[in-house]
Amino acid sequence: MNKKYFIIFATIIILGFGVTWRVTNNSVPIVVTNFEECVTTGSPVMESYPRQCRYDAQTFVEGIGNELEKFDIIRISNPRPNQVIKSPLTITGEARGQWFFEASFPVVLTNWDGLIIAQGIAQAKSEWMTTDFVPFEATLTFTVDKNVYSNRGAIILRKDNPSGLPENDDALEIPIVYKDVVAKNYK
Repeated sequence: MNKKYFIIFATIIILGFGVTWRVTNNSVPIVVTNFEECVTTGSPVMESYPRQCRYDAQTFVEGIGNELEKFDIIRISNPRPNQVIKSPLTITGEARGQWFFEASFPVVLTNWDGLIIAQGIAQAKSEWMTTDFVPFEATLTFTVDKNVYSNRGAIILRKDNPSGLPENDDALEIPIVYKDVVAKNYK
């Protein structure tokens, strides 16, 4: 008789542990849809450029704007893609002479929604009437709402186009992150 009660008791204990484990481990599956979410899971990040993160047989690539497409025309030294920035912001780099007109070109800073929050002019730091790369610098002063939907934005360096013809337009767009901004990320 004792053997029968022992088997029943052991079965109840095992079932109890199984039910408890099942109830307490009903976690929500992690959904990863982009590079930033992949990084937050602790997944490995490949040190390529742009960086890549692998999660659950998927690879997510870090967004760096169109920097690689424009590398032979314009290069930005500061800030780098996805760098955290604050005001005042000094933008430096080099562009081929044809990017300038009268030794300058326009620079725009946008928020996550594409709204312009600052604009200015980048100035050539040496002779600009050349096909070679010419160093440039621009400084933007801006204010960002600290409680916005997203702490992300973009710097847009526009080729100066005095003709106004669309075929002469060009731009380098670099994603950035605003310092001290608490992103709401409403869902």
